[in-house]
Amino acid sequence: MRILLVIDGLPGGGAEKVVLTLAENFIRQGDRVSLFSLRAVCDYPLPEGLDYHVIVDRCQAPWRKLTEISRRAAQLDNAVIKAEQEGKFDLVLSSLHKTDRIVARSKHLKNHNLWFCLHGVFSASYLGNKTGLSRWIKRKKIKRVYQRQRIVGVSRAVGQDLINSFGVMPAKICTIYNPFDLDAIRKNAQAPCEMAGEDYLIHVGRFHAAKRHDRLIEAYSESGINAPLVLLGKGTPEQEARLRKLAVHFGVSDKVLFKGFQTNPLPWIKQARLLVVSSDSEGFGNVLVEALILGTAVVSTRCPGGPVEILTGDLQRGLSELNSHDLAQTMQTLYHNPPVIDTDSLARFDVSVICEEYRKLKA
Repeated sequence: MRILLVIDGLPGGGAEKVVLTLAENFIRQGDRVSLFSLRAVCDYPLPEGLDYHVIVDRCQAPWRKLTEISRRAAQLDNAVIKAEQEGKFDLVLSSLHKTDRIVARSKHLKNHNLWFCLHGVFSASYLGNKTGLSRWIKRKKIKRVYQRQRIVGVSRAVGQDLINSFGVMPAKICTIYNPFDLDAIRKNAQAPCEMAGEDYLIHVGRFHAAKRHDRLIEAYSESGINAPLVLLGKGTPEQEARLRKLAVHFGVSDKVLFKGFQTNPLPWIKQARLLVVSSDSEGFGNVLVEALILGTAVVSTRCPGGPVEILTGDLQRGLSELNSHDLAQTMQTLYHNPPVIDTDSLARFDVSVICEEYRKLKA
């Protein structure tokens, strides 16, 4: 197959990692893969053999924001037409909403086997606390992009949210979970970890409001667990200062350890006693699967998105309601009585399985 992946950029993030994992394994299986990035930012190593292009917008006109979407769609069309001198793309995958807005305006790609890959729960990330006219306008904008398009949701919840919350009627819709190279994850987790051999809990994620570190710190305090809580991630200095103040407020400042962003968090996850997700929403929840692959028990809020689809069977004991009290109780229960992790059930997330699901999208 000849495959085109389009994304807004490649900063450190879950969707970006998914796109590169897919690219690497399609190439490994003999496919020709092009990746068009709409920004010159890349925090990940690129797979060998990837046809990578950055489509830079050099417009400096005062009114450039007003014409950005249509202008960038034309730039994308020109790049695709040039690339297709070597043959038409069999499959085009667009990832992230800013990308989707531009791709949806493309005149050339609308005649392709084009699919929009949704990585988040839009009602949580784009509607949030909006009310009245502002909420109505946002819903209309989302609907305009995805109406009668082919949609891939990284969880069933993501696709259903688009339909239920925005009134979108897709041309086609399916669920394809995020891909994981199980062998590579286990191998990379063997790297040194400064806390190896110690008893600790861990949270991995940027300091963003949706991740609800405030709920996590309050729940950790209430749980009574003596093992330290390690936070892997970063945000603005103001965000970190706010979390440090919360730790002081709840009397756990000596046990909440800020370890910053780690390029390879897998050894930290593997060595942890328990991984905790405290979010208000998770499109999928990559870190949950990574922890399970490494044999680490997980707790997650029963938030809109992927966690309830990942934590099945005995793992359901790790699901808590969206409040700090229930999260604290669930953390305490699983800390002392972790569930059995059925490693065979994780095969459904293996990258080779997921690539085959994408192959079925070929027109």
